[in-house]
Amino acid sequence: MRKIWRDNGLSMVLLAMFVVSLVGQSVAGQRRHDAEQREHGQPPVGYVEYLGTPEFLSATAENWESEFLQMGTYVLLTVFLFQRGSSESKDPDRKAPVDRTPDPKRKGAPGPVRRGGLALTLYRNSLSLAFFALFAISLLLHAAGGAGQYNDEQASHDEPERVSLLGYMATSQFWFESLQNWQSEFMSIAAMVVLTIFLRQQGSPESKPVDAAHLETGTE
Repeated sequence: MRKIWRDNGLSMVLLAMFVVSLVGQSVAGQRRHDAEQREHGQPPVGYVEYLGTPEFLSATAENWESEFLQMGTYVLLTVFLFQRGSSESKDPDRKAPVDRTPDPKRKGAPGPVRRGGLALTLYRNSLSLAFFALFAISLLLHAAGGAGQYNDEQASHDEPERVSLLGYMATSQFWFESLQNWQSEFMSIAAMVVLTIFLRQQGSPESKPVDAAHLETGTE
């Protein structure tokens, strides 16, 4: 058990923090939802029922969407672009290990590397492809939840107008919800790139060594 924790502690703690945050969001969201229901003379909903509401789906997927877009974009941009002095960038003056030609004879090489061809081509780009696929799924879930929430509100006011998933994606409300999250994600990753030029966190692989020069790029 100690070895499992040592080898997987980072992902285990992050997943635990994700679950705790998601549960906290859902509990607070249900209470807010029920308060609004009472204000409009509507009956409150149970916790499990709330988890199936368009409101919860939209709010949750809206945040996931921005996170996956941020990571996919960042992974792709760091292939071609550099920031001298940042621990988050390759050194523009040196060839990085991640740019080497895949060697199918390398010990422990993954299956797609050994097979080559289309499998290797997809595997070479699998990280960014996975993030963008998750982004697309989250975007659609956000739109589906938003459309359902809009239609529920229309029904509660006896309004006949309804929107489809694609119809909701064409509204300013959808793009306001999306872009307010996108801009914060891009700002945070830009801050990470720039701050690692000058600031350090000893022991973290996201930081340069404490005694590294400001213009030293990447990590040792």
